[in-house]
Amino acid sequence: MPLNNNNKKYDALALFSGGLDSILSMKMVERQNLRVLGLHFIAPFFGKLHKIAHWEKIYEIELLGLDVSDEYVEMLLNGPKFGFGKFINPCLDCKIFMLKKARTLLETYGAKFIISGEVLGQRPMSQRRDSLDIIIREADVRNELLRPLSAGHLRPTRAEEEGLVDRERLGRVSGRGRREQMILAEKFNIREVPTPAGGCLLTEQESCRRYLPLFMHMCRPSARDFHLANLGRQVWSKTDPAGWMILGRNKQDNEQLQKLAEDKDYLFEIRHYPGPLGLGRCFCGRAWSEEMLAGAAAITACYSPKARKSRRSVEVVLTHKSTQRIITVRPDLKKQCSGWTEPEWNREQAREILENKTQLMPEAT
Repeated sequence: MPLNNNNKKYDALALFSGGLDSILSMKMVERQNLRVLGLHFIAPFFGKLHKIAHWEKIYEIELLGLDVSDEYVEMLLNGPKFGFGKFINPCLDCKIFMLKKARTLLETYGAKFIISGEVLGQRPMSQRRDSLDIIIREADVRNELLRPLSAGHLRPTRAEEEGLVDRERLGRVSGRGRREQMILAEKFNIREVPTPAGGCLLTEQESCRRYLPLFMHMCRPSARDFHLANLGRQVWSKTDPAGWMILGRNKQDNEQLQKLAEDKDYLFEIRHYPGPLGLGRCFCGRAWSEEMLAGAAAITACYSPKARKSRRSVEVVLTHKSTQRIITVRPDLKKQCSGWTEPEWNREQAREILENKTQLMPEAT
């Protein structure tokens, strides 16, 4: 759903990631006296809502934030039609998903076509010529999609054929080099040039090792679960796959954990000492045993340096379903952490799990 209201009419809608290619694509079309609205998608794996106002100011463009978290996670769990890349990145299905969303908004904003910053040959999975054709076919945007940077290498679109866009003023960029993009950035007076990083956490090993246990152990992870997986220190019980703990590393993490906490979650907070907020997520209808609760309280206390240095028993407040009680523990980091482990990335294991996800992730009851 849109994160802000915008009742203006536009000539085109653009997929806007915040990367240089999407900025240049918008500029190339705007320079033809056309009004363009950039669509910036938000999900646990990508999107920077807090930067929209900044981008609008420095690039002199108009943007709309769209939260697609629930729909995107559902696509992941149902199984991307064209599979995953090196990690948990469904690159073709992702682009198809975004273009379909953009197509549904064309009439709302009076737009005639969609802009994408894709460059022929730039990415091995999603920007080969055959992949670009698959994306057009599956998203049903053959008449609507314009790729301004590589237009000269692609067949003319309806916007070009009808004279709405001058094809001669579009680009002929291809390959993985960035030289032509940098020339265009200078031409359009773009002073703050984004780094060429992908920006999607599903392409990064560090993030994917946090996500993999959700596919392994949860009945049907939600967008809120993946948001949790992005926070703080992640630990899983070695003895019970239902034991998932998130420990805040700082005040900001603790505040985010409070916001994402659900009534069924276990919250652990140390009394009398500064330290992390611990959140234990209960899923698939499995309650935690007293032994696991005591262990979670202890590991929460262990990550408070002052509590650990006190060499005394520490009181941890456990909140669950609006009730509270005290658990007294000894914050011995070495001893308490032996029953918990941080998640690891295993490519072979991940491939097997993702290929069999339908069996491993039944609908929640």
